[in-house]
Amino acid sequence: MAGQVISIPTSALQDAAVKYRKELLYMPIIGCNDTLQHMTPRPGIRYKENVGAVSGNAQFAPYKPSRSMDFNLKVEYRTLETFMGSVVAKFEPNSAASTILGYLAATKGDGQMKAPSALHVLTLIAKSLSESLNDAIWSAERDANGDTTHDLFDGFDTITTKEIAAGNISVAKKNFMQLEEEITTANAVDIAKQILFSLDPRLRSLDLNMYCSQDFADKYNEAMLLTHGGINYYSKYGQDTVEGSNGKLHLVPLFNKADSQFIHVTPKSNMLVGFDQMSDVESVMVKEYEPFILSYIATMFFGVQFESIDYRRLKVVKLAA
Repeated sequence: MAGQVISIPTSALQDAAVKYRKELLYMPIIGCNDTLQHMTPRPGIRYKENVGAVSGNAQFAPYKPSRSMDFNLKVEYRTLETFMGSVVAKFEPNSAASTILGYLAATKGDGQMKAPSALHVLTLIAKSLSESLNDAIWSAERDANGDTTHDLFDGFDTITTKEIAAGNISVAKKNFMQLEEEITTANAVDIAKQILFSLDPRLRSLDLNMYCSQDFADKYNEAMLLTHGGINYYSKYGQDTVEGSNGKLHLVPLFNKADSQFIHVTPKSNMLVGFDQMSDVESVMVKEYEPFILSYIATMFFGVQFESIDYRRLKVVKLAA
């Protein structure tokens, strides 16, 4: 197959963009699945939607026909906002097709290989968009004048920093703790337990994720090996829950948490990821503006938010400087 020239007509790429619009728009979301599998997707959101927790003080008591009480309904709203992002990616279709052809030959062998289609080319571009979304999901900081995915929306760490500054995440609110020492292989298990024991009993009773860096998970596993290697219930090196949590506090190490200054402890249901995918506002198209060069043009909505920052749903741990 060496030296073979693959030709995909511009019209085929344009037709594929229309025919497979939904699939191509969803491809960046699917590409983030290693992170999003630990979160809760909210499709159908364009711009803003109020989310939050509802509580009240009504309760049963011994029967008395004359007893009544005022029901104090409390709704703590948070706003999940998705922002429209756009991309105009220039590409040379035949070069892209040749790249895919080489990949197919390497993975499937010449006997099973088929020439790449227009959909192959567009999928390659759409999937590449997921990498920047995945990278930014914690650290992104909204800048309407920016030019990168990092500028599109506020990531979870950015939201956390703003809530700390506003006093909504704090020791007084019982949803925050500050570590005083750097995490090492000598103390990682003790710190994980310290975090566990600090949780409100109602939060601790839930099935929880500890969103952390791979470095923290590695140090936790090394510490477990050093301190628990001879104990009969220590059956494997790669621990996926924190000791003492009855299997409810799951370690969720993520590559995009590598430079984060926070560990977040919360249920999966509290980590909301908003996107649209259900309206005709988002689009994918292919246009030819230059000879031999095409432009992949797409728009989509994306944003994240905590459903609640109440101490019964969330604990933020700030790492030692």
